[in-house]
Amino acid sequence: MRIARFAAAGKDPAYGIIELAVDAGEHPDTIAVLSNDPLAGVPVNYTGERHHLKDVRLLAPVIPRSKIVAVGRNYEDHAAEMGNEVPVGAPLLFLKPNTSVIGPNEAIVVPEGVTNLNFEGELAIIIGRICKQVPPERVPEVIFGYTIANDVTQRDWQASDNQWTRAKGSDTFCPLGPWINTHLSIEEASKLSIRTSVSGDLRQDGNTSNMVRGIVELVSFISSFTTLLPGDVILTGTPSGVGDMRDGDTVDIEIDGLGTLSNPITAA
Repeated sequence: MRIARFAAAGKDPAYGIIELAVDAGEHPDTIAVLSNDPLAGVPVNYTGERHHLKDVRLLAPVIPRSKIVAVGRNYEDHAAEMGNEVPVGAPLLFLKPNTSVIGPNEAIVVPEGVTNLNFEGELAIIIGRICKQVPPERVPEVIFGYTIANDVTQRDWQASDNQWTRAKGSDTFCPLGPWINTHLSIEEASKLSIRTSVSGDLRQDGNTSNMVRGIVELVSFISSFTTLLPGDVILTGTPSGVGDMRDGDTVDIEIDGLGTLSNPITAA
């Protein structure tokens, strides 16, 4: 099931279930409107309303209610290309604010004077229920689904600042979308191809099977010290191939089963 957040002309943002032509269903390339946010803990039903995808604008599929927890150096090849080692012991974690979130086709804004702005294509986990200290065997119970993320990073700020808040958390630095796939098992999500292109040039070509710490370990570890809430997002790290994106570029991140997240780059 593909759950999206969208805006139709003249209406407030809403949630719906997408049916694509490849599904061979009765309503190809449409979105069926839902009565409520499926992560809000309230009853959700079909309203009977349906829109063609061409007539709506897809938004970020989730606005995290409390936090985005991101994992650094979770692919050996990426750690190596940055001149770093894979962290020993606990995963390397950092937070991105929910104000950094934008949706598909929204512009990533290059801050004034910045030249070293990088893309990082990643699998994102969406948490579906309040949870704390989740044992590994119960991790599937707390995952709502998966989407695509771009962990935008300003490398000069990352190098100069003692922490990564500015480099990773500036406005527009966390594109998410285009929808949440709720029907992937952890096993399926753990072997997905990730491909990132900049203006049509393939830059990243990795697979989630190469993560140092997998989905189960990450969710269990993060929940061991912080309560996870419905709609919280976990970014699982990026494979090698990260690099610059500049004003006028378009970044496309494609993950099997999750579609393509596209965002143009524009100067402030």
